[in-house]
Amino acid sequence: MTITPLELLFYAGGLFILFLTPGPVWVALLARAMSGGFRTAWPLAFGVVVGDVIWPLIAVLGVTWIVDQASWFMDVLKWVAVAMFIAMGVLLIRHADKELSENSSLTRPGMWAGFIAGVVVIMSNPKAVLFYMGVLPGFFDLTKVTRWDIAAICFLSFLVPLLGNLVLAASVDRVRGLLKAPGAVRRMNVIAGWLLVGVGVVIAVS
Repeated sequence: MTITPLELLFYAGGLFILFLTPGPVWVALLARAMSGGFRTAWPLAFGVVVGDVIWPLIAVLGVTWIVDQASWFMDVLKWVAVAMFIAMGVLLIRHADKELSENSSLTRPGMWAGFIAGVVVIMSNPKAVLFYMGVLPGFFDLTKVTRWDIAAICFLSFLVPLLGNLVLAASVDRVRGLLKAPGAVRRMNVIAGWLLVGVGVVIAVS
């Protein structure tokens, strides 16, 4: 492997900050957990794993090929990563009051339905591959990655959100109360937004 444990740790931290940002996966998990408990929510969490592996794999292989054709592209992608993190953070802060909307098609009962819902919710967002293409070069030097590096990146890309989603599903009562409290979603979005801006700044100066 060419990437260091510190780089992997930093990347895991970035993934965790992104997990803290409420979105469609949160909505589907909470809805399923409230209707049928943890047993109906965990299949969705494992369905999300599919996209959390495929998207970064596509991004790493795609960016690596581009870099092979034009080595200077790595420097461009680093600043794209900085811009994306800061932009996401600023937008999250500006729209911190935005309510979470529920999609009933993601809450159908059944284990298989839950798994498919997880796949749908993560794969139906084309911005995901753009996000990974912009973010990964900020954490790693993709001109030197090996197959083991790629495996480690994909492993973290699904492990961190998976653990977070399982904890979220298991803690549904407390999380449900938190999200219903006045200003709770806003505070969570503002904190996550500033953390994203901070990650962008760290990448820029490193």
